[in-house]
Amino acid sequence: MNRRQFLTLTGTFTGGTLLLPDFLFAFGKQQSLAIGEQCVVFIQLNGGNDGLNTFAPVDNPWYYELRPKIALQQSDVISRFNGMAFHPALSSFAEMQQNGDLSVIQNVGYPEPVRSHFRSQEIWQTSSGANQYLSDGWLGRYLDLQCKEHNPTGGINVDVNDTLALKGQEPNHMTLKNLNKARKINQHDNEDVQLSGNPQLDFVRKLAETVNEGSDVIQKALAKSPPKNINYPKSGLANNLEWIAKLIKGSLNSKVYYTSQGGFDTHQNQLAIHKTKLGELNDAVYSFYCDLKTANLLQNVTVVIFSEFGRRVKDNGSGTDHGTAAPMFIIGGNNTGKIIGNNPNLTDLDNGDLKHQIDFRSVYASLLKNKLDFDYQRIGIENNMLQGLF
Repeated sequence: MNRRQFLTLTGTFTGGTLLLPDFLFAFGKQQSLAIGEQCVVFIQLNGGNDGLNTFAPVDNPWYYELRPKIALQQSDVISRFNGMAFHPALSSFAEMQQNGDLSVIQNVGYPEPVRSHFRSQEIWQTSSGANQYLSDGWLGRYLDLQCKEHNPTGGINVDVNDTLALKGQEPNHMTLKNLNKARKINQHDNEDVQLSGNPQLDFVRKLAETVNEGSDVIQKALAKSPPKNINYPKSGLANNLEWIAKLIKGSLNSKVYYTSQGGFDTHQNQLAIHKTKLGELNDAVYSFYCDLKTANLLQNVTVVIFSEFGRRVKDNGSGTDHGTAAPMFIIGGNNTGKIIGNNPNLTDLDNGDLKHQIDFRSVYASLLKNKLDFDYQRIGIENNMLQGLF
């Protein structure tokens, strides 16, 4: 059994009862992460979001030439600026951008792009090269170095699935599937169980500590969180972001939060499906934004929205197939509120796909350095920081 399987078994709240033998529990005190009050919230759009119809080059005639079936009409798009405009379902994104709280990073990708969902997600989550395979996530490596001792709530993943991005050599994160049912698994706080010297057994003991101690810390943060004054819409993403907001407002002091939204693999019936998914994203993120802004915490929280790849430039008749570069969105954290990067070049393509202009690892470097005060080179990121974001 490998560490990832152990993490699935012992480091995830399922809402049920998890029974572990007493000898697996070994406890220490949680070491708080000491970088002020900054944290970063990642929202991963699974399936490959069509960036060209999310932030669209509506003044480029090639956009309509190459997308006769799915191009957004100029009369429908909103917040036009310098030839670009938001999808009509993203009215709140446009408002946040006009408020100076949302930056758009155009043409984000990586060299030698891979069009496989699983592999491209793995590349983004590990910060590897296209032909490089890493077993630990980039945020997991950050937490391994940042946490002085094992910290069960260094990172929080609120989702039905674990994420490779937070996996490290130490279990410094938790995946929370249902915070309504999250509770302590067992009562062993006063036991002093020594490590065995067996690496696999000791790792399981640390996972058991993660479940038990982390649950206690989370419950305290939820109890401390003030009553909400923002009504979130009814969607899976909105529910996850509402829980993340509660933990942030309850001073959990996790540096990294992670969640996702699925349904962006729009090979067919894209106009209807994409409108629905972007509408859910828009409403959930805007509620989260308003919640943090009302609590005077938006300057301390940076929201990062990305997908594993964009879609092909030319439509397939009713949708789009797997492509390459796409925009990222950064909200809060005192970002500059700029549109960074050139507009998509629709005449200089790579086998029908956009050429990336900005490497996603440059964005990671900027987040680590500017928001988490961390030397990104320590986890193997060699790209220069993206300038002008913060």
